[in-house]
Amino acid sequence: MPLDRRHFLASAVAAVPALPLLDALPRPAQARAVPAAGPVPGLYRFKVGTFEVTSINDGMLTLALEQFPAADRAGAEALLQRAFQPPAAIPTAVNAYLVNTGDRLVLIDTGTATAMGPALGKVGANLKAAGIDPADVDLVVLTHMHPDHANGLVDPAGAAVFGKAHLAVAEAEYAFWTDDGILSQAPAGVQPFFHMARAAVKPYAGPDRVTRFGKEAEIIPGIRVLAAPGHTPGHSMVEVTSGTDRLLIWGDIVHAASLQFARPDWAINFDTDQQTAIASRKRVLDQVAADRVLIAGAHLAFPGIGHVGRAGEGYEFVPAFWQS
Repeated sequence: MPLDRRHFLASAVAAVPALPLLDALPRPAQARAVPAAGPVPGLYRFKVGTFEVTSINDGMLTLALEQFPAADRAGAEALLQRAFQPPAAIPTAVNAYLVNTGDRLVLIDTGTATAMGPALGKVGANLKAAGIDPADVDLVVLTHMHPDHANGLVDPAGAAVFGKAHLAVAEAEYAFWTDDGILSQAPAGVQPFFHMARAAVKPYAGPDRVTRFGKEAEIIPGIRVLAAPGHTPGHSMVEVTSGTDRLLIWGDIVHAASLQFARPDWAINFDTDQQTAIASRKRVLDQVAADRVLIAGAHLAFPGIGHVGRAGEGYEFVPAFWQS
């Protein structure tokens, strides 16, 4: 008789001697785990040369497909379906990064604090969970001054959270958000972003607390900033280098991984200059794919670390394996 799959499985089961399975299973008291008091901290440490880098999750938010005005509906929905994401609630993370160079603690971006609701604002708590006192942070580098990157600079009373830290931000970025003329001409819905940006940097004002850098500069050894404008006028990336290892913390080059890797020509509606943002994204994606550079993204799924590969006419994100 031919041995088909059903007969094979039946024969195989019959051939196995009976085992005291119920006795082998854990008793309810043994199997019941103690529930955690709260969520596990959003922290992930990895090495870049001799530097230790920590991804710090601030939380998550959702975007709508309508926020990508150039996206064709059918093509975008196909990409979202492939990523198991709904068009009305495209998930995106908010991440910051802490670099321990051995003699300096450098924080790249600071999260939202209380600016964007209870699903966000966890950078402070996660720093504490990592054993980091904000008073020990030596340098804060902002990729740009949007509230999900800069609002963690201050507490609810407007005082500096990082009491001794020096602040580094692009000159073009600082000038844009502190320009009264630009503020007066901004749409009413955008003006709160100006007020939040100004409040965030106010306690750090003064030449002894703020470095305003140009398009490219080394802030300290191993920490270099590179211009990638468009999302905001002074949007910058941070290149971390130790020995032969390199990490590019690229800020907001990508907001929705499910869409913008495949279609880097789809800008998000709150880019200050959408065409310049598209040009920066295409340039950066092409460069990191060609050079096989490890990247970290503020809005990539936590911990936001990985590589970019070419995929057809676009790109794909390849998450890095966790280092244990």
